[in-house]
Amino acid sequence: MPKVGMEPIRRQQLIQATMSAINEVGLADATVVRIARHAGVSAGIISHYFGGKDGLLEATMRQILKDLGTAVAARRKAISEDTPRAHMEAIIDGNFDSSQINERAAGTWLAFWSNSVHKRDLQRLQQVNDRRLFANLCYQFRRLMPRDDARRAAQGMAAMIDGLWLRGALTPAGLDAVEARRLAREYLDRLLAETAP
Repeated sequence: MPKVGMEPIRRQQLIQATMSAINEVGLADATVVRIARHAGVSAGIISHYFGGKDGLLEATMRQILKDLGTAVAARRKAISEDTPRAHMEAIIDGNFDSSQINERAAGTWLAFWSNSVHKRDLQRLQQVNDRRLFANLCYQFRRLMPRDDARRAAQGMAAMIDGLWLRGALTPAGLDAVEARRLAREYLDRLLAETAP
């Protein structure tokens, strides 16, 4: 019988092990046995806590999405002025936070994106993430421009963030967060300059 209070610790341990296994061999070869070995537990514990590999993968993505939300919220809370630009820069910076660009998280994100095309639960999580990014950007752009322009600008900015992240994650050297932030901010400057009176 498991010790009282161990479930949250075990769940987190298995989520971290999943990220390590995916980074090491990819999602297809990240078997329940390999993940359990990474966590130092029996394979049966995965079924006990998550119902199997799909449940564990969904929990892992929920954790990464939660980390992303936390990173963006922390940056937005720390801004000194309540301007649309400051909020959008915080959103950019949060998307390139170390919790999102480290090797294990990047590998898991890539596996998540590719599998969300075929797995309904992962597709739903991806849609929630896409809508959240778009809505947050659109709200800030809407403070500066008409609705249709704000929607187009938010779509462009979201594509820029995702594109920079994806291109960086696919390079052998890994994502250069400083350069990605710089490019995203330059694009933001262009979008905002187009609306200046």
